Amino acid sequence: MSTTNRLLISLALVSILFSSCANRKDKTTSSPTEVQETESVTDQYFKAIDKYLTDVVGKGYASGEVTIPYYDYISVDDSTEDIQVWGDFWVENYNISSDTLLFVSGGNHSGKMHVKKSSDGQFFVCGFDAVGDGSEYLPTAKAIFGDRFDDFQKAYSDNKAREEIRKSVISEYTHSNKLAVKYYKDYGWPAIRIPE
Repeated sequence: MSTTNRLLISLALVSILFSSCANRKDKTTSSPTEVQETESVTDQYFKAIDKYLTDVVGKGYASGEVTIPYYDYISVDDSTEDIQVWGDFWVENYNISSDTLLFVSGGNHSGKMHVKKSSDGQFFVCGFDAVGDGSEYLPTAKAIFGDRFDDFQKAYSDNKAREEIRKSVISEYTHSNKLAVKYYKDYGWPAIRIPE
């Protein structure tokens, strides 16, 4: 998959994160009602993942005023009750200083999320198979991603595409939450303008 295609797919994920009008998984349906239901359900998977990244993973880092999750690779299998979502997941904590989001903490958590539907109809993450660190990275990544490994590896190593996705997600997040910020800044780096 080309960098452009991955970027386009990932930018589509930004829409999924913040609206209910996108469908990440290709499905053939026979009526507009079915399409709307599929889009809404798919959107709920990602909301559950965002909640998990924010409430569980993000809490493992130094806290900030704002937590923003994003991902630059995703693959979904929702053919069973154990919905599996493979991804290169990121979570970042920021503090707000004047008109700037200042990076506090965060990091990468690649792997496979297990999403289920509760008895009250809400989706939640019930498990996460994480890629290991150091010498465990390659064997665990290959085991978790399987035939998706090459696509995951291309996305994982494409820092430029990931930064574009990060910028887009930050823009969507700040506008959706009406934050009065114009820039985001990593420690030791110049501030970057948030797209409008």
